[in-house]
Amino acid sequence: MPEPRVIQFGYRRHSDQDRAPAQSARHPVVVVGAGPVGLTLAIDLAQRGHAVVLLDDADRIGDGSRAICFSKRSLELWDRLGVGERMVEKGVVWKVGKIFLNDDMLYRFDLLPDDGHKMPAFINLQQYYAEAFLVDRARELPQVDLRWRNKVVGLDQRNDHVVLAIDTPDGRYHLKADYVVACDGARSALRSFVGAEFTGEVFEDQFLIADVKMTAEFPTERWFWFDPPFHSGQSALLHRQPDDVWRIDLQLGPAADPAIERMPENVRPRIERMLGHKNFDFEWISIYKFQCRRMQRFVHERVIFAGDAAHQVSPFGARGANSGLEDAENVAWKLSLILNGTASAPLLDSYEIERSAAADENIRASTRSTDFIAPHSAQERRMRQAVLRLAKETDFAKRMVNGGRLSTPSTYETPLSTPDSETWSAGPRPGAHMLDAPLTAESGEAVYLTEAFIKQGEGGFVLLQAGLNGGGHPDCRTIAVGDNTPLRDPSGLFAKRYDASEGAAYLLRPDGYVAARFRKPTAAAVQAAMARASGRAS
Repeated sequence: MPEPRVIQFGYRRHSDQDRAPAQSARHPVVVVGAGPVGLTLAIDLAQRGHAVVLLDDADRIGDGSRAICFSKRSLELWDRLGVGERMVEKGVVWKVGKIFLNDDMLYRFDLLPDDGHKMPAFINLQQYYAEAFLVDRARELPQVDLRWRNKVVGLDQRNDHVVLAIDTPDGRYHLKADYVVACDGARSALRSFVGAEFTGEVFEDQFLIADVKMTAEFPTERWFWFDPPFHSGQSALLHRQPDDVWRIDLQLGPAADPAIERMPENVRPRIERMLGHKNFDFEWISIYKFQCRRMQRFVHERVIFAGDAAHQVSPFGARGANSGLEDAENVAWKLSLILNGTASAPLLDSYEIERSAAADENIRASTRSTDFIAPHSAQERRMRQAVLRLAKETDFAKRMVNGGRLSTPSTYETPLSTPDSETWSAGPRPGAHMLDAPLTAESGEAVYLTEAFIKQGEGGFVLLQAGLNGGGHPDCRTIAVGDNTPLRDPSGLFAKRYDASEGAAYLLRPDGYVAARFRKPTAAAVQAAMARASGRAS
């Protein structure tokens, strides 16, 4: 089996290592873990003007493809960080999924049936590509100090800062940080340093991942089988990746011996039965169990946990990496306001409220997927078979089939949002994420709403309004869309998606979530909503 694509980074000694522990350097933010979540967070904070030290205990990326499915929401975030288009260009774009029982297709679904979005519903892209693109972007930003082979081996919380002990090839040194964000994965050392543990469920069923390189004519779709003829009594999943690599997931059951099952000579017959030929090579093989677990609290004084360090879900549904990226963006803008002095530390309580609820939502969805894919009892299996037989003919049964519900943006029930006081027939409500729409500039150039948000937002709040006669606020940039505004809505999709009567406005948080919406906004109402969204409301 060939070695996965690997990029090696060299260790470099930093001047911080020349200081005695008592005189150790102090930084505003230290992020631990240079995976997709840590890199994204560091870049986001840097683009908001903050210096970030990013530590990773390794010096390479490329240990298999790992996470591959990245959602529209993640791509919109990465677009704001300057890497979204590169991800899409390399990735395999898809939006259609098909569910099979044996050889029979039960139904198909479309994850983005409407046009008028810059980013696709999903791309498939090996994690090593995503990490490499993010590292390239981080290197372009002088505010990001990325240090490889810097392993955090100790943590001491003080009144107004954190002290980290870090091992390197040149020995140990210490750093002080106003805040530390732990993005160091499911086996997080920092989680143990604060005395926290995961709670939740580890399921007994085991699954095989095989990334195989081959030329195939399969369409670029997500295919999921229940009880396929090539893998009787179990389930299977097929996804296309770049470079003619295909991700195959095969359910093995709880009794499988992982050491035996991952041997290439034992995996090959399974894949040959599935594909009907031998013309493939292995890129990566792994065995995993479904895990649905999380920390009880994501914020421990000045140490904040994000991504797999804070929560774990099963891979079916692409909720792990995508949820972690939402963690990163959520904490980035809040930490930025705190570091700027325009918000106080209690704003981080809202990170815990919002992202804990999102983690619970993802765990519920993943647990239900697991229960459907791997029933616990004969009765549950009979129930599943009845649902599958009905799914081809009835809509209600289709809704009950669960081969992994795909990741969608969270909707927050949070004290940061101002509840509606008026009636809306459409549009994202407070606590929901903004919707994209195609617009046209005065010059005639096509532009998407998400692009306008990136350009106008500059990391802050944005007032999105229909027409020019709404009230604004001097601390809030404005995007005006209408007949006599810098941006026009020739397709009418903006008006439709936002129920945008003349003068209506949406206050968007720095992460693109709706903080409030108004039919007739006033400066006072916008100011009050901004204060509430920043954690300053009384």
